[in-house]
Amino acid sequence: MRIEQLTFTRFVAAISIVVYHFAMDLYPFRLDSVSFLFKQANLGVSFFFILSGFVMIIAYGGKGKTPIDSKKFYMNRLARIYPAYLLALLILIGYLFVRSRSFTGMEFILNLFVIQTWFPSYALSLNTPGWSLAVELFFYSLYPLLFNLIYSKTGITKVMIPILLFWIGTQVFFNIMINSPYYQGFPSNSHNMLYYFPLMHLNEFLIGNIGGLILLKLGSNSERKYTFLLFVLAVLIVILLRYPLPWSYHDGLLAIVFVPFLLFLSLDKGIISRIFRLKPLVFLGDISYGTYILQVPVYFWTKGMLRVAGVTDPYAVFYIFLILLVGISGMSFVYIETPIRNRVKNIRSRKLSTVHFKNPDKPTFPHEV
Repeated sequence: MRIEQLTFTRFVAAISIVVYHFAMDLYPFRLDSVSFLFKQANLGVSFFFILSGFVMIIAYGGKGKTPIDSKKFYMNRLARIYPAYLLALLILIGYLFVRSRSFTGMEFILNLFVIQTWFPSYALSLNTPGWSLAVELFFYSLYPLLFNLIYSKTGITKVMIPILLFWIGTQVFFNIMINSPYYQGFPSNSHNMLYYFPLMHLNEFLIGNIGGLILLKLGSNSERKYTFLLFVLAVLIVILLRYPLPWSYHDGLLAIVFVPFLLFLSLDKGIISRIFRLKPLVFLGDISYGTYILQVPVYFWTKGMLRVAGVTDPYAVFYIFLILLVGISGMSFVYIETPIRNRVKNIRSRKLSTVHFKNPDKPTFPHEV
């Protein structure tokens, strides 16, 4: 099951991260009246992690307690994220070669296998946004076990309490550590360990799982409109960004508003969900992963080629880059990501068809993705 109105929220998060990386010194993003919305745009990654946990439950828990086929799950997840990830890595390496900039074999290997965040010294090596994909792969490695052994066999009340305690414990630990002598600031291994290490973000995925389980329990067939409540939650998010609490939001603290927002947006049948389900917005949401993972290599190439052409104005560079980024992300989604994902699904379908043919008396009914 796919809830279309959630898809566009990915694009909003991705673009906020792009602005944070490349346009905070530009108008209008530098204005005090709006800059606070982007200064903590790394929260967009936290939102991605929470949303990932949320939609994983919807995609698999919505089909009852049928166990997840782990092999099929891993193949589909890799087919979803690795092609664009590898494309971004190769484009960046191509740029580094052209610019005669060096990188180590260790950096390449760790990034190629998407395990760089397990080694704090390399967490932000090469394509820096790739750190979050290493974290996401960690979530994917755990999810079939979580679903098959816990979520499909245990009531929501029994899993909610330990997950909430784990979420609270992570927030307390993170905020104590960044205010302790251990933390040496950015850049340092202590920073990378607290901000990018996969275990530090597991709470976000799990709290997203809880949101998804609540949605399944409530059911998504309601015809109620939650326009006002969604507006209140959006305003609350803005207030929390404008007047931040004395605790860091980085490792999942804003789940307190992100999860309710996702929950009520999923249930909403009002104007907001109707707008978010518009096909152009859904498409932007679909390509948002490419927008996120391709941002660094596309920016480097755009800036370099424009410099050769004599274009150095930062506004021209950023907006040309932004147009190219969205366009390249769209082409990647249509011509690379989607065909590869479909091919993987077709391979699995052919194998299952063969099994059915060889065992007509014992048909298999595979769990759909």
